[in-house]
Amino acid sequence: MARFLADATVLVHILALVFIGLGGFLAWRWPKVVFVHVFFAIWGVLVNVTPIPCPLTALENYFRHQQGLGDLPGGFNAYYFYDTLFPRSFLPVIAAFALTLLVLSYVGVYQRHRHRHDGEETHARPVHPV
Repeated sequence: MARFLADATVLVHILALVFIGLGGFLAWRWPKVVFVHVFFAIWGVLVNVTPIPCPLTALENYFRHQQGLGDLPGGFNAYYFYDTLFPRSFLPVIAAFALTLLVLSYVGVYQRHRHRHDGEETHARPVHPV
């Protein structure tokens, strides 16, 4: 059971990372998602640039210990991504790409929000013939 729970934690962790990277685009369709996304984005930055531990990594480590395994060597990103999916030397390029995606998604959220409110103001004013 611990193996299944560890694997499920990995899946949730990957989905959280995808949401951090692409969640701003979901806010184009569902604007209130942006508030959840901002929380996830801030959390993602904090666990990567400060010593604050990621609770999902801690949970996976707990389930690994239940199986007699040790902690993830180097943490979640280092274990599953660096030198596995992409070379560690690509990290600055990937970080720049992720930041670009984030900015583009938020520019889109802002544009859609502005356009939606511009349309409401136009329709809210009654037109009186002169």
